[in-house]
Amino acid sequence: MNSERIVAIIQGRMASSRLPGKVLKEIAGEAMLEHVVARARQAKTIDEVVVATTTEPEDVEIEKFCQARDIPVYRGSLNDVLDRFYQAAKVYCADVVVRLTADCPLLDPGVVDHTVEIFLQSGVDFAANRLPPPFKRTYPIGLDIEVCKFAALEQAWKEARAPYEREHVMPYLYDVAGRFKIIRVDYTEDYGDRRWTVDTPEDLELVRQVFARLGDQKNFTWLDVLAIFEREPELAQINGQIRHKTFLDVDERAK
Repeated sequence: MNSERIVAIIQGRMASSRLPGKVLKEIAGEAMLEHVVARARQAKTIDEVVVATTTEPEDVEIEKFCQARDIPVYRGSLNDVLDRFYQAAKVYCADVVVRLTADCPLLDPGVVDHTVEIFLQSGVDFAANRLPPPFKRTYPIGLDIEVCKFAALEQAWKEARAPYEREHVMPYLYDVAGRFKIIRVDYTEDYGDRRWTVDTPEDLELVRQVFARLGDQKNFTWLDVLAIFEREPELAQINGQIRHKTFLDVDERAK
């Protein structure tokens, strides 16, 4: 039995560039952030779920939202998200950190557990079921899970210098081959071009349509979502023109 404390940290803020306030947008009667927290809490390998937002004035709203629902919350740097994660991981005594984002309401707790279990079994520093372009992925965008040892996160926090490494939290762990021991968790088939995250109004509309078609909006797997698209492939056209960001993209507002 694993004795390490595994903490999932969900990053989110109100000032999204393409869909401001998206993390508290309503989906099936609940805020998107509430869906993400609930889904993460269903994962059996996770000891605690924490929301990490910023110290910006508008993110008082996220803090109050979390406090009203007994969701642990940490507020830190706006643009140095690596520092925000590191400090949150320290405050909540994480031995292993699971990085999630507040714009993935279709997150699958079973996929979280699968990724964490492979991380623990393989003895690596970092595991993920996705790496951003130009790297490869087989799970849909929106099921993204990254797992690392706290010690590896701390080393990245101390050594990472590039703006994209600070903003995107984990690139320092995988952008140079051999720097850390890493493993990518892949599915048997390639669904890596499916876009189920929420970053634009089109994405939000798509996810709302998916939730409206789910038989059980609290307990479902990503394969249930996939089945919806198999039955209604035209749904994917709702956000089919959206370009997904690469790990080298840095928010222009940070410059």
